[in-house]
Amino acid sequence: MVDKVPREKIEWFPSINYAKCTGCKKCYNYCSHKVYSWDEKKKRPVVAKPYECIVGCSNCTINVCKSGALRHPTLKQLKEMMETAKKPCCEGKGGCKW
Repeated sequence: MVDKVPREKIEWFPSINYAKCTGCKKCYNYCSHKVYSWDEKKKRPVVAKPYECIVGCSNCTINVCKSGALRHPTLKQLKEMMETAKKPCCEGKGGCKW
C-alpha cells in the first residue's frame, strides 16, 4: 500500500527572485499547468497557482529560466516534506492515529 500525501501538504512550487527576473515570459509560456500568471503592469510572472505545480517537476527552473530567477525546493527538502506530511497530525500528543 502506498501512503498518499495530500498535495496541499507538499510545498513544492517555484519561487521567483525578481532581482534576477528579466521578464522574458518564458516560464509563463512554458508551464502547461498554469502555475504562473502574468502581471502586465509589472511585466513579470507571478506564482498564482502553486499547488498546480507537479511535485518533483522543476523543468522551468532547470531548462527554461536562463537568468536563474526561479528556484524550487531541493530534492532533499522534498523528501523531508513527504516524510513530515505522512506523520499523523497528533503524533506524540496521545491523540489521533492514522
